[in-house]
Amino acid sequence: MTGPLASARARTTGRPGAVVTGIGLVTPVGRKPAEVFDALAAGRSGIRALPEEHAAHGWLTAAGVAPPLDGREVLPPTETRCVDRFVLLALAAADDALADAGLVVGRDADPHRTAVVLATGGGGLETFEQQSHRRLERGRPGVSPYLLPGMLSNMATARVAIKHGIRGFSSAIVTACAAGAQAVAEGLRLIRAGDADVVVCGGSESSLHPTIAAAFTNARALSSGWEDPAQASRPFDARRNGFVLGEGSAVLVLERAEHADARGAAGYADLTGWGASTDAHHPTMPRPDGAGAADAMRGALADAGLAPADIGYVNAHGTGTRLGDAAESAALRAVFGEHGPAVSSTKGATGHLLGAAGALEAAVTALAVARRTLPPTVNLTDPDPACALDHVRGAARSAPLRAALSNAFAFGGHNLSLVFGPASTRSDRRA
Repeated sequence: MTGPLASARARTTGRPGAVVTGIGLVTPVGRKPAEVFDALAAGRSGIRALPEEHAAHGWLTAAGVAPPLDGREVLPPTETRCVDRFVLLALAAADDALADAGLVVGRDADPHRTAVVLATGGGGLETFEQQSHRRLERGRPGVSPYLLPGMLSNMATARVAIKHGIRGFSSAIVTACAAGAQAVAEGLRLIRAGDADVVVCGGSESSLHPTIAAAFTNARALSSGWEDPAQASRPFDARRNGFVLGEGSAVLVLERAEHADARGAAGYADLTGWGASTDAHHPTMPRPDGAGAADAMRGALADAGLAPADIGYVNAHGTGTRLGDAAESAALRAVFGEHGPAVSSTKGATGHLLGAAGALEAAVTALAVARRTLPPTVNLTDPDPACALDHVRGAARSAPLRAALSNAFAFGGHNLSLVFGPASTRSDRRA
């Protein structure tokens, strides 16, 4: 990162981070943090063909499908039919994250000093589409009066705040596939600014329905031609031919370390820095040289007060697209040199969760720091020479980490990088 922003950010090095005390996940490879990380470390894929009863069956040849979720698990039965699936996924992940942190708002944290920031790429598109069909069939009377509170992009944030009595700052982030990571960065900003002691942050996405499948298929963005769906997502591989859609939610509980210590909570990892940039290049394509992505990574390192050599692992955005993987690889080489840190993309196992992807991969990176284990990239059998990096493939690696980086890049040219290090609480934890 160059210019006045970089200079200002460089002067703030050494600022306190925020500790990750809770993680809640609803993903194609499981729900509990330990279950998810164990699956990723073992190289188990959650990508499969959709069952015949699924609305997108026949529209998607492969998808990262989250476990079944009964809406009554998170809301009263009378309310579940009025709420889009992306909201239900977010509620489930947030409930689990707060339980994992051992934190009850109002008992362990001041409701007015607790914030919630959740992200989504599309919000309640499935609900909107269903109601549009009802309007076409039945006219105005066919549209539910609960359409807007059921599908607006801020409703995951609102529902989590309502359910848990969170009365501090709240917001929704919609920067496409960088949104989940940006929500986590916003959590760090709130804690550093003294505006919150606790932030519930992350992302949620429910995108496995026919219209989204048709749009990405017609754009030739999705992987195709694989007899085994589990082989379709191939980040950095020479045979990659597109990404695989996934669904799910990931929520992190961030706290001031002093707040966590005061209640005896242990941390997985510290979030110590963030960096952001905009490509200003094209609505869907990254800069081929990865300059925008490199700016975000350099900004994150400066914010954390670290040098490139301090990073031992990068959880890459790595979607499996030709242009995206090559551009990110160029960016990584520009920042870290030809002999940089170990790199993997867990999208090979989960697919691309769009607005939730950055939050999921932030959680995975925090777990990698806690577990001292680097998960491999699934299906990376023949690395593309254009993506020459120190790839973790075939098997997980054991590696104590001083710091690790998580990348998230998006349509529109949004770039976000997050830096994690060992937990600064009195005690740490491994999932």
